[in-house]
Parts: sequence; C-alpha cells; structure tokens
Amino acid sequence: MANKTLYERSLQAFPPVAGRSTTLGVVKGEGSYLWGEDGKKYLDFASGVAVVNVGHNHPYVLEKAKEQMDKLVHGGHNVVYYPTYVELAEKLIELNGGGCKVYFANSGAEANEAAIKLAKKVTKRPGLISFRRSFHGRTLATTTLTASNAAYRRDYEGLLPSVYYAEYPYAVRTGLGEAEEVARCLEELNKTFTYLIAPDQVAAMIVEPIQGEGGYIVPPASFLQALREICDKHGILLIFDEIQTGFGRTGKMFAWQHFGVKPDMLTLAKGIANGFPLSALVARADLMDQWPAGTHGGTYGGNPVACAASLAVIELLENGLLDNAQAMGRYFLEQLQALKQSYPSIHDIRGVGLMIGMEFFSSDGQPDAQAVETLRKKALEKGLILLSCGVDKNVIRFIPPTTVSKAEIDEAIAIIRQGLGEMYG
Repeated sequence: MANKTLYERSLQAFPPVAGRSTTLGVVKGEGSYLWGEDGKKYLDFASGVAVVNVGHNHPYVLEKAKEQMDKLVHGGHNVVYYPTYVELAEKLIELNGGGCKVYFANSGAEANEAAIKLAKKVTKRPGLISFRRSFHGRTLATTTLTASNAAYRRDYEGLLPSVYYAEYPYAVRTGLGEAEEVARCLEELNKTFTYLIAPDQVAAMIVEPIQGEGGYIVPPASFLQALREICDKHGILLIFDEIQTGFGRTGKMFAWQHFGVKPDMLTLAKGIANGFPLSALVARADLMDQWPAGTHGGTYGGNPVACAASLAVIELLENGLLDNAQAMGRYFLEQLQALKQSYPSIHDIRGVGLMIGMEFFSSDGQPDAQAVETLRKKALEKGLILLSCGVDKNVIRFIPPTTVSKAEIDEAIAIIRQGLGEMYG
C-alpha cells in the first residue's frame, strides 16, 4: 500500500458513487494553493467547490476554531446553548437586515430540506416550484428539486410529489434579448399555474439567484424581481438557495444583495465556515415562529467549532475580503474577456465577483464539453485546478478564494492561455 497513490488506495475503499473531478491526492493547503502527495504545488481555483472562500487553512479561522476546541467541541443544540451558536445566529440575522431567525444544520441539502419542510408546515400547501438546470442537493427531496442532470434521478423515482419545474433565463442559449428571455420564462411559469398547479396550491419557489451547477448563469435582476412580485401576489414563499453564492463568492455577503430582492427564506452552506461542516436556514421570524418544537431537528447542527469558524469567516469578509473579491473579480473578468478575443471557441464569459463561468461552443455552434475537459486536464498538468459545470458540461467555472491576488490570477491566465494555445494553435 505504501507505493500506491491515495487515488489507487481509494479504489479499494470507496464506491464509485461520488463523482471525482481529478485523481489528485493532496496533503496540505494554504491560501490559494494545494500541495500534492508528490510534492507538486497546485493553484486551486476550485476552492473545494466554493467552500474555502477565505483560502485554505486561513490562520485566523484556524485560531478561532482551535480556541473553541479547547472550550467545547460538542454540546448538542437540542440539549444546551453555547456562545458561538447564539452569536452566529445573531450575526446572520444582522447581515440579513433583521426580522428573521436561524436554524443550523450540517449541509446544503439539509438546509434546503429544512426550508421546504417549513414552507409546507406554514402554508399547508403541497406544491413546490424549482427551476430547470437547478442544483439543490442529493437527498431524496433535494434530488427532486434538482433539475440539472437526469442521471441524478435515475433509479430513484418516484421522488417527492408535487414538484414543478419553471424556466430560468439563459439568453446566451436562446438567442433572445434580455427582456424577451425574461418574458419567455415568466410566460412558461404562468402556463404552469394555468395547466398544472394553481398558484394557491404552491407552498414555495426555490431558486438560485445565480445558478451554480447549471452553468454559472446570472439572471437579469428583473427576473428575480418578477418572482418576488408573483410570490407576494399568491402567498407563495420565495426561497433563495445561496449555498454556492453566499459568503463573499459574488463580492457581497449574499447574492440577493446584488438584485435588490429579499427572499422569505435563505439557505446557506459551503463558504459559511471555510470547510467546517455547517449550514443554515435564515427565514422570516413570523414563519419560524410557526415551526413547532420537534417537527424538525438534527444532532450536529450548529456545532460550536464550526460556528466559531463561521464567525471568523464573516469577520474577515467584512474587513476587506468582500472588497478584494469585487476588485479581483473585475480584474479576472477583464483578463478572460481578452482571452475570448483570441479564441472564438469561448462563446461567453460571465460572472459576478469571483463566481465566473467561461462557456465553450464548437465551430458548428454546439456546446463543447470536450474542449472544457481537455482544457481542465491541461490546466491540471500545469498546476491549476479547475472545475466544469453546466447541463452540457461545457462551462469552466472559476472559484478562487476571496483572498486571491492579481499575481495568482495572472498565473492562472497564463496556464489557461498556454492550454488554449496547445488546443487551437
């Protein structure tokens, strides 16, 4: 076993069910970099899939987590209260403008499960509306809400009943103007209400304010504003899944702040604690107050160490890293746009803050997944870790930490340019 790589050893220990982006084994992380088991240094623009938003092993986050470990590792939120648990909830309420309450869990899927359970409990309605190309998790309920890959659902049907799927704006694909694309999507939603489920039977809509797994798709603000109006008109609760977009990823603490649309419920995970398992549902207080004791729960939610790490993450973001994410996001987009001028296969560059997608089409105008996979592999060989996304797997997603520097972006751009040069000459 000593002569085998971590990947080779894993083949005898784990099932193939978890999709893997690389076969890379790593032993250390710091800032924007990971070190492989072979000693090679890699620039990590995957950030653990938008989890280590303040960089690997940030010393301040580790300091606060270690301080908490010396005091209390687990108390059980169903048994006792402890400072970091209450302080983090208070901070999340403050960041969302007050008038809300918080429920902690461990993963994004759990936060989304909590949101839809609360919506059903409060409204007494059966229906839920999700959006095509969405990703909300892999539990049975959140697999139902997810509409970005039929493979996620294969052999698991039937799933949660009374879930309907609406259109999400993607003008790059439809070729329509922004206003026309929004109108198309809203008309399809109206048809759902006309032909499939009356709006007064819908408990909630769950939507990513910027789609992640579906392709790093940024909708027009008018679309989210229209959803808010529709929900208000029909008494439907609006849930924003900010599991990937939260905690500085878009240059603001939460993506909803870019659009001027406040949801009734907000689900959070990934970057919340920089790698410590934690998630949260933040919802209007009047809704939370209707959630009776014992109708939902869990053992590890709001772990003291994870909450301490999250408070440190928020402090770092508020004290300069949100500004850095905005500045570096603009710089990164500029550099990628310059690349696009040289390579027609790059069909679109889009993003907000440090959540940036680069979409590839082939010469015949079709989504080009092979180009993305080839570029990812070339980048990895040269020391840059990248992930893909999109229903057709034809989008490179760039997810550097909010601590990223111009020099690190330049390093990534140089590798990408070299890879594209090898691919297209």
